[in-house]
Amino acid sequence: MGDMANNSVAYSGVKYTVKDSNHGDFGVTVEELRDLMELRAADALHKIQECYGDVHGICTRLKTSPNEGLSGNPADIERRATVFGKNFIPPKKPKTFLQLVWEALQDVTLIILEIAAIVSLGLSFYQPPGGNEALCGTVSVGEEEEEGETGWIEGAAILLSVVCVVLVTAFNDWSKEKQFRGLQSRIEQEQKFTVIRGGQVIQIPIADIVVGDIAQVKYGDLLPADGVLIQGNDLKIDESSLTGESDHVKKTLDRDPMLLSGTHVMEGSGRVVVTAVGINSQTGIIFTLLGAGADDDEEKKEKEKKDKKSKKQDGAIENRNKAKAQDGAAMEMQPLKSEDGADGDDKKRNNMPKKEKSVLQGKLTKLAVQIGKAGLLMSAVTVIILVLYFVIDTFWVQKRLWLAECTPIYIQYFVKFFIIGVTVLVVAVPEGLPLAVTISLAYSVKKMMKDNNLVRHLDACETMGNATAICSDKTGTLTMNRMTVVQAYISEKHYKKIPEPQAIPEKTLSYLVTGISVNSAYTSKILPPEKEGGLPRHVGNKTECALLGMVLDLKRDYQDVRNEIPEEALYKVYTFNSVRKSMSTVLKNSDGSFRIFSKGASEIVLKKCFKILSANGEPKVFRPRDRDDIVKTVIEPMASEGLRTICLAFRDFPAGEPEPEWDNENDIVTGLTCIAVVGIEDPVRPEVPDAIKKCQRAGITVRMVTGDNINTARAIALKCGILHPGEDFLCLEGKEFNRRIRNEKGEIEQERIDKIWPKLRVLARSSPTDKHTLVKGIIDSTVSEQRQVVAVTGDGTNDGPALKKADVGFAMGIAGTDVAKEASDIILTDDNFTSIVKAVMWGRNVYDSISKFLQFQLTVNVVAVIVAFTGACITQDSPLKAVQMLWVNLIMDTLASLALATEPPTESLLLRKPYGRNKPLISRTMMKNILGHAFYQLVVVFTLLFAGEKIFDIDSGRNAPLHAPPSEHYTIVFNTFVMMQLFNEINARKIHGERNVFEGIFNNAIFCTIVLGTFIVQIVIVQFGGKPFSCSELTIEQWLWSIFLGMGTLLWGQLISTVPTSHLKFLKEAGHGTQKDEIPEEELAEDVEEIDHAERELRRGQILWFRGLNRIQTQIRVVNAFRSSLYEGLEKPETRSSIHNFMTHPEFRIEDSETHIPLIDDTDAEDDAPTKRNSSPAPPSPNKNNNAVDSGIHLTTDLKKSATSSSPGSPLHSLETSL
Repeated sequence: MGDMANNSVAYSGVKYTVKDSNHGDFGVTVEELRDLMELRAADALHKIQECYGDVHGICTRLKTSPNEGLSGNPADIERRATVFGKNFIPPKKPKTFLQLVWEALQDVTLIILEIAAIVSLGLSFYQPPGGNEALCGTVSVGEEEEEGETGWIEGAAILLSVVCVVLVTAFNDWSKEKQFRGLQSRIEQEQKFTVIRGGQVIQIPIADIVVGDIAQVKYGDLLPADGVLIQGNDLKIDESSLTGESDHVKKTLDRDPMLLSGTHVMEGSGRVVVTAVGINSQTGIIFTLLGAGADDDEEKKEKEKKDKKSKKQDGAIENRNKAKAQDGAAMEMQPLKSEDGADGDDKKRNNMPKKEKSVLQGKLTKLAVQIGKAGLLMSAVTVIILVLYFVIDTFWVQKRLWLAECTPIYIQYFVKFFIIGVTVLVVAVPEGLPLAVTISLAYSVKKMMKDNNLVRHLDACETMGNATAICSDKTGTLTMNRMTVVQAYISEKHYKKIPEPQAIPEKTLSYLVTGISVNSAYTSKILPPEKEGGLPRHVGNKTECALLGMVLDLKRDYQDVRNEIPEEALYKVYTFNSVRKSMSTVLKNSDGSFRIFSKGASEIVLKKCFKILSANGEPKVFRPRDRDDIVKTVIEPMASEGLRTICLAFRDFPAGEPEPEWDNENDIVTGLTCIAVVGIEDPVRPEVPDAIKKCQRAGITVRMVTGDNINTARAIALKCGILHPGEDFLCLEGKEFNRRIRNEKGEIEQERIDKIWPKLRVLARSSPTDKHTLVKGIIDSTVSEQRQVVAVTGDGTNDGPALKKADVGFAMGIAGTDVAKEASDIILTDDNFTSIVKAVMWGRNVYDSISKFLQFQLTVNVVAVIVAFTGACITQDSPLKAVQMLWVNLIMDTLASLALATEPPTESLLLRKPYGRNKPLISRTMMKNILGHAFYQLVVVFTLLFAGEKIFDIDSGRNAPLHAPPSEHYTIVFNTFVMMQLFNEINARKIHGERNVFEGIFNNAIFCTIVLGTFIVQIVIVQFGGKPFSCSELTIEQWLWSIFLGMGTLLWGQLISTVPTSHLKFLKEAGHGTQKDEIPEEELAEDVEEIDHAERELRRGQILWFRGLNRIQTQIRVVNAFRSSLYEGLEKPETRSSIHNFMTHPEFRIEDSETHIPLIDDTDAEDDAPTKRNSSPAPPSPNKNNNAVDSGIHLTTDLKKSATSSSPGSPLHSLETSL
């Protein structure tokens, strides 16, 4: 890699330090290629002609063949990787475990505890000078001698428990990050690209592409490297990710042959010679500027520092230095390396992807802050009361004087009070909340992988549980996408199955076979089955495979025709797109005449046919009347059986005439002669009708949006159960839909959409724009009392906008194009509708898990806080000691979040309607359970506390002096308290007032393990914990009483669930979602760091210093933003920052405000799109302005940062919220 360091010199600012030996024996250096790729259009052509002659000249210098590609010899590939670099942009280093530990230590409550523990330790080692002890009030004297030996235990135990909490938190963060990176790299490894090596067309992982490779690009691809076009058919590229220009750029050899990495192929196909990869490609250069590959190489940094003083550098670097020269903002533009003083925060922000605050997090944050504030208040009051009581009692009532030699003892008392206060706070603050959410989501995501859902954005998982509508594609999702031709109309005869070849006139057959073989993407082929007796494999576009299958059924071989007419020999190709809904290929014959073959949607192609091949294979006149006959007798009957109809046709241009104007497509593809009309069946997946039934039962409406004709769509919808006979639901075609939703001026009106969507079930012949309009219309609708949460499936490039607009976008893992995958939140690895139902189940389960955890946690919180508070105020000493509180905290936070967050989903989740976006987290039923159980527990604890010594006939533990040994009395209180929590954890498994709390308990091994484990540890603590845990051993009888009182919670739970919630009108719900208008822009752009918000509130002072200025700027920006209602996008702000945002529009982007953006490519067009490819999840892309292009590196540019850094918890947060 030493070479590589030198090769990347251009961006380290030193030009041409490359030793000549270094560019191996290639006729061109990395720098020359990079300089070439920075040019556009005419400049680039000029440079190529001047330096290389033409593209073939570049190929020669790169020692590659335009037709055969590289030899594929490993040594050659390795050498190219060494000289020109690998196609890989190094990601930032992950945080080390120690960094995560350090972050976990920043928790405010833990810091307070550490201080308390250290003070306590210090004082225990401090031996007060012997004075008259009696003067100093009540200190138990008998035990003073050993006090020196055991006084340290409490402090040490607190520290130990702090260490436990920190390690658990850090480990969780670490595994979360590891999982995320694993997911990222999995997405990257799966992404393959088609190249030619040794004359063979193969697919290789993107990272293996080297300079000199000949790559095949086609519709829907995301280009993985820079290159120069060798041959192209109608190639159009969307370069908006790099240039910000939304118009598609036409690429031709004579106008603009430069293709850049990170751009999208929107139409056509072609062959490209790769000229720059990895950090030398255009995207790579931008990345390096933003410091993604910054920690790459120490020496580069050194060089950079030296160069700053020296001469101007390459364009790219110049820009960086200009940025540095400007104000301080440029700091952030530098590679964020630790020496540059980029504070930890920035580092954090770069590591994880940005994500929008999900509904759930909004609700939780609010709740946590409220609970935290209450806890803080309680703990402060506790400390104040204890101190006052002590001072008044000692100096007022007992009339003592404050003596110098007593000071240490008094201080010890105060420290003890302080520790009690802190423990109240620790128990009150629900730091397990973020943990529970993380565990629950991470666990779900991991399990969803098994259910064929690859989740790209964590919160999509939970949003899915709230989904109220699913707009699904037909082909491949509801159907098997295994197309076969089952009927045909050839030479004036309608065959119900494929005819024998003898039945068809020889001439017609030859037209048919040649037309199908040539006029389809050469990437579509039928391969022999993988397993013996399996079905033949269809590769490429499924509709084309069906037609090729028909050729094979006619005992002909399409490969022979293709060998005779290779792809280079095709004169012109009009590739498939949603406007044409057809594909045509022009052949030039040896005598100078031309023949064009066309295929496409039957009603469209038939309109252009003026002749038809008759029964003897000769063309005869085809009048509109005949056309209507065919439509009635052939096409409609086929469509009503759910077949998709395709018409095949051709046209000859005789030799003598002048060559037609090929760009004028309408004049070319007309006056055709019809060869045949075929009916293609795509059977419904057997498991789909059942899945749709489940959705409808769960309150989710399934709609079908397809590019097929309306009869086919209706037939399939009936088979699936989307439509039921006799119901008055709408089935519309795209045209009709548009007519109904637009006013006279042709503008879309929300009121009109509102009249249609509630009844609409099938939208046929729809364009991508229609799909987007429908999704947007449903989301923006205010007809129903809840805002609709819409999930959309899509696989074509054209589905991008709809996928992005939807609350949850599902892309097809097998049939989906890169563009679709990037716009999506979840990738269905098996393209199956049933997986969506699984996602709904998991989503609802996440929500329920968190509610279960809350129900449990809040009960413990209420009880522990009240017990500690009242106990301390009445008896001067918390009945639950600091260390015991921490143990309770560990049970109820960390362990319970593990136990309750990993409950597997059950089918019963699909029996209820979706929760709305603003349904509170804590329902009335839960509130009833929380208060009911808290009541029982308080009664038990207080009875034991104030009458326990009489009941069990033991010494009272109340009013014990400072260092008294642990009493049995308080140990029983502690033990019973923990037992009640354990049994209440079982109660918490059900939140909808179900009776049987044990149902399915053994399906969750983690839950059982944790409950048993906790029980065993509790026995150990009580029997052998001794002094550190302030416990003394208990007898069997006392143990049985504790367990009995604990089991009482189960019986009490039954009693509570008998009380109907409807009678308890006074119960309030809690944890409502933040209303849309309250959410400041900042909060939507929250980082992934789930710093618990209570802690943020506590950090206010600290933040004030660091961020005061930044704050005010942000404020102004927020206010302005709200004024200019740019943020209609608040419903789903795409704040997943990316280098593209930074490039396209520094301040903000307007989310799809209008739908007239011309979109390419059609919903179901995909089926005919001859260029589909089973590529795999692309790393999140430009289109969805969310993440960085090619390696899943997440960058935050400084423009975003000023907005992001404002965290709730900032002093001005309240102002933001009230905005």
